[in-house]
Amino acid sequence: MTDFFERLLAETEKEREELLSIPFIQHGWKGELSLDSYMAFLGQAFHHVKHTTPLLMACGSRVPHNKEWLRDAMAEYVEEEVGHQEWILNDIKACGGDAEAVRRAQPGMAAELMVAYAYHTIDRGNPVGFLGMVLVLEGTSIRVATDAAAALQGNLGLPFKAFSYLTSHGSLDLSHMDFYKNLVNRLDDEADRQTVIHCAKRFFRLYGDVFRALPLTLNAAAAA
Repeated sequence: MTDFFERLLAETEKEREELLSIPFIQHGWKGELSLDSYMAFLGQAFHHVKHTTPLLMACGSRVPHNKEWLRDAMAEYVEEEVGHQEWILNDIKACGGDAEAVRRAQPGMAAELMVAYAYHTIDRGNPVGFLGMVLVLEGTSIRVATDAAAALQGNLGLPFKAFSYLTSHGSLDLSHMDFYKNLVNRLDDEADRQTVIHCAKRFFRLYGDVFRALPLTLNAAAAA
C-alpha cells in the first residue's frame, strides 16, 4: 500500500462491508423502501447532520498548533457542509411530512450515541479521530446515495426535490473524498493514524446501528 488512505480502507474493510450488508441499506440501494421508511431515514439523518458543522468547529478548535493545516481543512469542510440539515427538512416537506415536527423531535438512541461518541472523541480523546466519522459518512454516501435516490424516486413517484440530501451526498461528493484522501495522507504520526482507524471502526458500527433501528417496510414496486 502506498499511502495511509489505502491502509485505512484496507483495515476497515470488514466493518464497511458489515454496514453495507444491513437490510435497510440494501433495500434502500435498490429503491425498495416505503415512503414511511424513507422519511424515517431522513428524520434520523437530520438529527446527526445538524451536528456536522458544530463537530467540525469543535475539531478545529482542538487541533494542536503543529497541525494548522488540519484546522484549515476543518474550516473548508464547514463552508461545504453548513446548512445541510435544512436540505433534509426540505426533502421531508417534499415527501408530505412534517419537517418542523422532525426539527423538534428527539433523535433516536443510535443517532444520539453516534453523535455523542464524536463529541467525546474530540473533547476527551484525539480530535484527529473525527476523521474516522468523515470516512464513514462520506464513503457510505458515495457508494449508495445516488443509486438509492434514482431508484426511490421512480418507485415512490416523488419529485426530484425530495432527494436533495441523497443526490448532494452521492457521486457528486467524489471531490470531497479526493480532498479527504489528501488530508489523511498528510497524517505522519502513527498514533494519529491508529486513532483514525480505531474511530472509523467504531463509527461504522455506530452508523450501522442507526439503520438497524429504522423501521423497514417496502414499497409496492418492491413487493410486486
